[in-house]
Order: sequence, then C-alpha cells, then structure tokens
Amino acid sequence: MKLSKKMQQLPEQFFAKLSKNVAEAVAEGRDVINLGQGNPDRPTPTHIIEAMQQATADPSMHKYSPFRGTVEFKEAIATFYKREYDVDIDPNTEVAILFGAKAGLVELPMVMLDEGDTMLLPDPGYPDYLSGVALANIQFETMPLTADNQFLPDYNALTSAQKQAAKLLYINYPNNPTGAVATPEFFAETVALAKEHDIAVMHDFAYGSLGYDGIRPPSFLQTAGAKEIGVEFYTLSKTYNMAGWRVGFAVGNRDMIAGLNLIQDHLYCSLFPAIQHAGAVALTSSQQCVTEQLAIYEARRHALKEATAKIGWDITIPAGSFFAWLPVPKGMTSEEFADVLLAKANVAVAAGNGFGEHGEGYVRVGLLVDEARIHEAMERIATLNLFA
Repeated sequence: MKLSKKMQQLPEQFFAKLSKNVAEAVAEGRDVINLGQGNPDRPTPTHIIEAMQQATADPSMHKYSPFRGTVEFKEAIATFYKREYDVDIDPNTEVAILFGAKAGLVELPMVMLDEGDTMLLPDPGYPDYLSGVALANIQFETMPLTADNQFLPDYNALTSAQKQAAKLLYINYPNNPTGAVATPEFFAETVALAKEHDIAVMHDFAYGSLGYDGIRPPSFLQTAGAKEIGVEFYTLSKTYNMAGWRVGFAVGNRDMIAGLNLIQDHLYCSLFPAIQHAGAVALTSSQQCVTEQLAIYEARRHALKEATAKIGWDITIPAGSFFAWLPVPKGMTSEEFADVLLAKANVAVAAGNGFGEHGEGYVRVGLLVDEARIHEAMERIATLNLFA
C-alpha cells in the first residue's frame, strides 16, 4: 500500500534511529553507557505514583474525560504558574492539556498557519519541530544558535523579508540541545519582534525546572506583553520524571489555546482522568522532589566538568537543562565522532548535526547516568586519544 505524500515528506525520526543503534549494540552484549538519550533515568516520585494508583481504583476515572481536560488539573496548572512564576493563568481559557508537549509542538503549526506560510525555527533545535512543518505543509527559516551569542537567536540577523513572512516563532529555553538559558532581556526582545511583525510565539519550557548555580530559568510569560502574542509549553516529563505518562500543557494567549483545544477536540477525547489527577498532585503538592532532583543533576554536571577536564576535552558546562553541548575533536564531523565513540568505546552520544545544520561540530551528552558512569565514559573515551 502506498502512503500519502504527507507521510512520505515526514523527516526521519532522529531519536528512533539513535535508540535503534544503541539497542543493537546492547543486543550484541556490549556494556553501552548511553549519554545520547533524553529520557530521565530516575523514577517518578512515590507520592505521584500513589496518587495515580488510588485514582485508577476510582470508577469515575474510567469514563471519558471532559474533552478539554479536568477542572482539577487546569486549576492546578494555574496554581503552579502563580506560585512558581507569579503569572496569572485563567484555567478556563488559557490552558490546553497536551498528550505530552511534543503533541502540541507538532499540532501548533497546523493550528496557526495555512499551507505555504512561514515559521522561524532555532538551529540547532529539537528535531520534532520539523514534524509540524511537514504535516502543516509550510515553509520555515532557521535562526542559528551560536556560542558567540550565548546560543540565543540574533533577531537582527533576520532579513526584512524573513520577518515579514514569518507567522510563527519557536524558541526553547533552557535549551535542547545546547543547555543555554535565556535572559529576561531576550524574552522582552522576542515580544517586541513579535508585536512589530505580527508573529505568534511558542516558548518550549520543557526544562524549566533545571537551572544551575542558583539561577532560576525565567518563564516567557513573565515578560510584559507575552500573553498578547504567545504561549508557553510545559511538560511533566522532566520536572517530575513522568516521561512515559505523556502529560503536558500549554498556557498563554487565549486564541492560540482555543486553536490547540479545537484541533485536539478532533483528535482525542482528552487524557485519562487518573493521569490528570496525578498531574495535579505533582503540581500542587510539596516540590521537595524537584529540589532533590536538581541537586542530583548538579552533581552529575560537576562530574562531567571534572571528567572532561581530566582527559583534555575543553567544554562549556550547561547553564540549564540536563544536556551538555560538547565540541567534537578537530578533523572529525559530529556523526563520525558519535560513530567512533559507540563502536570503539561503547559510549553513545547524539550527533549534533541531527539537531540542524548549525549543530555540526558538536555532540549532545545527557546528564542521565550517575557520576560513576560519567567518569567511566570519559575514561573509555580517553583511551581513543582524540584530545591530544
């Protein structure tokens, strides 16, 4: 059977390919240290699991959920944003429940743009942003993220034609894959650009809880005027280790939220109510688990800094997220380096070119194994003598 042209135009699923390569190596009996994954390695906190267990025993949870989510979960989201960021959210008009943030990221271009319209995407950036481009049959322009600009897009580098054509802009801080954190000044600049050129903004805040050295990553919605032009996506995957639960949400501009709710009315009958209840518990109960988890990532980040310095790998440690963006040795491409590490050191990393043209020259490493394994990975890499 022949698939539609739309399906044929979808980009290769970068992470599926990466997982397959690692799985094949493991199946051969090799002890692979997987630094390429983006999947939290720690379990969901016990109190959230217990809330889910209790909820699944409640027969009322077994019925269809309200199409646009439960009142409990939407009110919990509003409470969370007020408590954490002092941002007022109307749970009735400014919240869309998502089947994981990824679903909304793919849906939003279909909600906001017509075929042939243009959006702006960061490069490097989360590869699945391109899935929305393909499904909406739109055009896109990239905004390079470079070290000399702290991995923030330089809006002054956009041409007048690009600014005039753009209808939607994606940004993501703390950033995947670079680990950069945005400043309030950058967010203010983003709002000004969007208002001047009538561009809708989506801020991907998946790693919002992960800022280091005492620096708390700001929410885009803390910026004056942000709700007039944009939305912010949040996921429980990283903050609460709920990646497999597939639960996230969008908050902000009520027109964009209405569009997301509308498309989901036609795709889903909302998320399992028990998961929404557990999500509400996660957002509104003690956040000690979040504090403890950040300390664990801080320790792993320090281990990475120590271990890379020991083998002569000159890196910049991340300011946020649980990823580090590391330069490859001179004379090698990102993919060549990643292939050598897996083949000869049994260490998996994500090649930077998988995140875009400007990802070439880097690999992404996750802080998703313990400190001992981080040190062991670097010791294995040292035997290859690539950083002489």
